Amino acid sequence: MSSEQDKTPDEASHTDSAHFAPVDPFKVGIQGCCPRCGQGKLFDGLLSLKPRCAACNLDYAFADAGDGPAVFVILIVGFIIIGSVLWMQINYAPPIWVYIVLFAPLTIILSLLSLRWCKGILIALQYRNNASEGRVSRD
Repeated sequence: MSSEQDKTPDEASHTDSAHFAPVDPFKVGIQGCCPRCGQGKLFDGLLSLKPRCAACNLDYAFADAGDGPAVFVILIVGFIIIGSVLWMQINYAPPIWVYIVLFAPLTIILSLLSLRWCKGILIALQYRNNASEGRVSRD
């Protein structure tokens, strides 16, 4: 059995010495709350992360969602928008300006909202599963 002192600083940073009830990563991710306590805010603005949780003082330095949220947003929002455009073209065949007026704002709004939600969910899942960069063990 390894103790807290035997762990490297990276391993010890994700283990909680305080007792927090487990939170649903999808719920706190969509709400933009802390992945440990579910109370403090995760975001400072639209997509930038706060340095730490105001409620439980969790340092968000571990959080790196990378390009994952953008990939999900491109696939999901692209499917919705292109499906809607094709449906509208087949059923109504409106002029091109109708597509621009309807789907340009809809694409921007859906992308920004879902990007925030996906980023929050992926960071909450990263915390819950104790995910980090791969390390080479030099024994």
